Amino acid sequence: MRLRITPGQLVEPKAGRDSGKFYLVVKVIDDNYVLAVDGTARRLENPKKKNIKHLILHKKIAGEIANKLKSDERISNVEIRRAIECLVGNTEELPF
Repeated sequence: MRLRITPGQLVEPKAGRDSGKFYLVVKVIDDNYVLAVDGTARRLENPKKKNIKHLILHKKIAGEIANKLKSDERISNVEIRRAIECLVGNTEELPF
């Protein structure tokens, strides 16, 4: 069964130099790839293309960011950083 990934969802790379960092999905390219940002190293102007197979998909979604992405509203990198901080601060949920 394929997991559904949505814009605004919190993801984390499984391995490599990005492991341990958190990103928000800003665009689903296709069934295999997404564009992700962290607001610092990977800003909205230069999102990172990530293979979904190499990501830990968390159930947490930044609702305000997701709504802005759906309605094509402007989002700042500061908003991305704050959303990630809020989502990561709530560590009660486990990744699936």
